[in-house]
Amino acid sequence: MSATAIAPPPVPSPPRRSRLPIVVAICVGVVVLLAAAMLIYDHSRRDQIAKGVTIDGVDVGGLSATAARTKIDRELIAPLNQPVTLRSRAHRWRLTAREAGLTVDAGNMVAQALSASRGGSIFSRTFRGLFGGSVDHDVPLVVSYSHKAVAPSAGGLNTVPAVVGLTVDNDRLGGRIDHALASTGAARNVSVPSHVVKPAVTTSELASKYPAYIVVNRSEFKLSFYDHLKLSKTYEIAVGMEGLETPAGLHHIEWEQVNPPWYVPNKAWAGALAGTVVPPGPGDPLKARFMSFEGGAGIHGIDPSEYGTIGSDASHGCIRMRIPDVIALYSKSPVGTPVYII
Repeated sequence: MSATAIAPPPVPSPPRRSRLPIVVAICVGVVVLLAAAMLIYDHSRRDQIAKGVTIDGVDVGGLSATAARTKIDRELIAPLNQPVTLRSRAHRWRLTAREAGLTVDAGNMVAQALSASRGGSIFSRTFRGLFGGSVDHDVPLVVSYSHKAVAPSAGGLNTVPAVVGLTVDNDRLGGRIDHALASTGAARNVSVPSHVVKPAVTTSELASKYPAYIVVNRSEFKLSFYDHLKLSKTYEIAVGMEGLETPAGLHHIEWEQVNPPWYVPNKAWAGALAGTVVPPGPGDPLKARFMSFEGGAGIHGIDPSEYGTIGSDASHGCIRMRIPDVIALYSKSPVGTPVYII
């Protein structure tokens, strides 16, 4: 018998390595690099205003905060600092920015422009920056001024000869001045709304027509009493606090009361007392006298323990006086007495 040769077993080939981990690692690396590049790019533009952003109509898109501030100073604030011109027939007046206490908050407006530019996600900001996108946003003008400075007012009573004159619509004039202070160009020329009036009372009749007259100056916390148009006495007072101001304008004493109860207004600030009547006594804040001139508002005395509020904005709309002062004023001010509050 012949021997049969046995072939050796085949040698297995080495296993093939998977390329998937390498591909994944490359992809992760690319993502990390892109994210880092995106963060660096976004950070580099943190002080740049996006295209399309305007401040009160002035285009500041693509500018840095510093450049935008310079442009706003030149194109917006400088024109607003020009005087407002008031005209009425042959008369002309100028109201300067300083007199009006005009202030434009450029820093606030530029900050709003930057905030609008940083809106959205880092992806949308990057895409917008790389491919020329824009943000449609206009930052409104942030301006303030002294309302007392621009409000027409008077300081007291002055006797003038009876003549044909003009009367000014103060509400309309105030609105026009408000608009002019926040505008530029021709809008800063204001026509004073007025019309001709004939004297209803002659100079010789004035004193008898106004035997008593009260003028209240809220900013100076003073009440002046005029006896037949001559200043007789000035008293220190307290007036309404912010949000509950003593009403300005011409009023008249409507009714009066000695040792009055307090008819509590049905208002939220009155709390549980709202709509009730507090009789004279320790719980009644109205002392000695009350002279009503505007529905629930009036002139009244206060407890001596509250005299420290005199000379401040402290009441809920009324005019506060010391007890001896309000008694003296009451004795000279009958129902119908004009009360002019400025």
